[in-house]
Amino acid sequence: MSDKKKTGSYLRGITRLITDATIGITDMVEAVHKQIVHPSFLPSTPVQHLITNIAGKTYQNVRTGTKVVGEGLDIVLDKLTPILRETPNTDKSEAIRAVLNGVIGDHLEERSNPLKIDMCFRHQSKTLPTDKKGLSEHYPTINGKILLMVHGLCMNDILWARKGHNHGTELAKVLSKTPIYLYYNTGRHISSNGRDFDNLLEELVTNWPVPVEELVIVAHSMGGLVTRSAIHYGLEQQKTWTKNLKEIAFLGTPHHGAPLERVGNYVDVTLESFPYAKPFARLGKIRSAGVTDLRYGNLLDEDWQGIGRFEAQNDQRKHIQLPKTVKSYCIAANIKKATGQTLGDGLVTVKSALGQHKNSSKNLDFKKENTWVAHETSHFDLLNHPKVYTKLKEWLT
Repeated sequence: MSDKKKTGSYLRGITRLITDATIGITDMVEAVHKQIVHPSFLPSTPVQHLITNIAGKTYQNVRTGTKVVGEGLDIVLDKLTPILRETPNTDKSEAIRAVLNGVIGDHLEERSNPLKIDMCFRHQSKTLPTDKKGLSEHYPTINGKILLMVHGLCMNDILWARKGHNHGTELAKVLSKTPIYLYYNTGRHISSNGRDFDNLLEELVTNWPVPVEELVIVAHSMGGLVTRSAIHYGLEQQKTWTKNLKEIAFLGTPHHGAPLERVGNYVDVTLESFPYAKPFARLGKIRSAGVTDLRYGNLLDEDWQGIGRFEAQNDQRKHIQLPKTVKSYCIAANIKKATGQTLGDGLVTVKSALGQHKNSSKNLDFKKENTWVAHETSHFDLLNHPKVYTKLKEWLT
């Protein structure tokens, strides 16, 4: 897609998003209005019903008008696309797009919004072809050792580069591997991304220009869950790529969920319990399917299908163990010193990152020598901390 077309697509995406948001806010205001005019547990008078009917028509006019304006802007933007010159394809705009997909990526996909991210492999911020000819042209010195980097929630492939360091670039040089980065919509269900990742990996390995000797994956945060999901579906269908997978390193992956999402769910349930606060519960429900999957660390379709995402519920996941044929490593981060409390990295607890569960039958079988805690380190420091890089290099060499 040319820069001009890409700009027009971005603007149409933003227009549709504003349209959806305006309609959503109108729905919430109308719900609050009804709750005030018709108090819970009290009978409503004819006058109250008349007020609600008149207001309802007003709210409907706002919704209809917003849709018409939104559709009109889409048409105008289509006409303007050929003469739009400024491209939004910058690192900053891509970072904003990645955050947007992480927060409401499922909504963007459902509405076919141009801002949605379609899963692909990338290298040096460019989409990689998955045919033999295209791969050969992109990698003049390609070899059979693949290093695949999988980013986390609200991130993208570019954000692996932090403070002048990129684990993927440095490890690929030291280990003589060909670097590849996964790029995906982190707002989708983890299992949906896992299935697509599985299929994309099979296509990549099948069309790799030279025989694949080994595949090594380094995954940060949610990326580790998407990787585990892909492995499960790949092994289930006996995909070729799973035989090439030799090592996985998890960085701050919430294997048993993230506490912040569980707090978010508690707030949802609490707001729903109070009549006048109930309409505002919609605000908390803006967060994506990918985010709600982080409550307990869902990996499979059955972990969420038929279950209300915002309902109070216990951990109902099917336990998926790590593949025994693959060397697995994990690094947890702790914002405190080694002598202090192990509070976690601000987003993920140390135990969750190490695959430890209060129910021992759900523990992930990481070997002790394959686990490590980076103290005085935050969740995002895992992307550039020198000691984290040294540990990865030590394990993967």
